[in-house]
Amino acid sequence: MNRLTQGLVITLVGGAALRISLFSTTYTNYVKPGFRPYLVAAGICMVVLGAIRVLGEWRGAGSAASDHDREHQHGPSVAWLLCLPVLAIFVIAPPALGAYAAGRAAGRSVAPPAPVEPYFPLAADKVTDMTMGEFVGRAWGEPTSLRGHRVRLTGFVAAGDKGVWYVGRMQMACCAADAIAFTVRVQGAARPPVNTWIKVTGSFILPKTGKLPKGTVAPELAADDVESVAEPADPYE
Repeated sequence: MNRLTQGLVITLVGGAALRISLFSTTYTNYVKPGFRPYLVAAGICMVVLGAIRVLGEWRGAGSAASDHDREHQHGPSVAWLLCLPVLAIFVIAPPALGAYAAGRAAGRSVAPPAPVEPYFPLAADKVTDMTMGEFVGRAWGEPTSLRGHRVRLTGFVAAGDKGVWYVGRMQMACCAADAIAFTVRVQGAARPPVNTWIKVTGSFILPKTGKLPKGTVAPELAADDVESVAEPADPYE
């Protein structure tokens, strides 16, 4: 890979970073929204550096270099692998993690981080919109706080075995590589198509023992309404 090609590759990678962060919200499929300024800054720097390299070569920069020096201006051929993210973004555009990733954890759900403060009491006379992480955290840590209350969860549909289905949502600390799945088993409603985004309203099914075995089974929700919705701008929690 010569210097001109190196410059083109750097420019393309920077352009791909700008395309997903500056000109769209696609970057939220891969990292948390707070990383947008850093992606934009990195993309601009790469485009500028790549353009400087390309313009310098086109203008014959370094033409006085000896033949021996030119032989050592080639970078490693493995640098072509930098083009793979560009192709993925411009051609494939990988979506956010969804039903397939959550399906591997269907039937159980990971424990969310313990809340810094106690959960607030739920209103008895209205439906409470709740994140998947809070619902799972309450179901495992304070199950009685959900008793008798109707909640609304937003997530995608994931399929389990024997007709069982779940509403799920991925949560990430930094990027998609560290994402974990929260899943809640839905009962009393027909399953929408897998990967459909829904709002499901219902009540927590408290186990007969009064306590949910943490990490072994997913919490259950008795649904009384399931509504299809558009995928959120930020698909992760």
